[in-house]
Amino acid sequence: MMVKVVSEGRISVLYSEYGALGVGLVRILVVDDFEPFRTLVSSIMKDQPAYQIVGEAADGLRAVQRAKELKPDLVVLDMGLPELNGIEVARQIRRSSPGSAILFLTGNNDPELAREALYAGARGYVLKVDIVGELVMAVRAVLSGGLFISRRLRESSANANR
Repeated sequence: MMVKVVSEGRISVLYSEYGALGVGLVRILVVDDFEPFRTLVSSIMKDQPAYQIVGEAADGLRAVQRAKELKPDLVVLDMGLPELNGIEVARQIRRSSPGSAILFLTGNNDPELAREALYAGARGYVLKVDIVGELVMAVRAVLSGGLFISRRLRESSANANR
């Protein structure tokens, strides 16, 4: 189902091809093993009126558990996690919380890993180095039913194919 988010102040209306789904904040789970990075993601998202951080996790097993409990609209997920890697976390979240979109936010700029992330069910792949310029744009694209790949990754892939 394609979902579009239209925001007005701190309120969002979620639309599908069938009409309005509901009104409320977009609920986000942030998963990264480095606490200062979770804090950075949270601070960027708190500046956006339609988004609410509903939980955090520092390892892969806890991420799967929190997604199952919270059923967030979006999971912002690191690739390199203790206990369970990001790809496996994405697969498990897609099974246990199929309504949760997944956006990878990682330092790994390997195009093959990005492809694997998308095959695992992610809708976006943002490099941590580009967080300030791309995170909000990526979240909007993913929540609107689109795909988002970091500009640097797209450019490096294009250059490698020349």
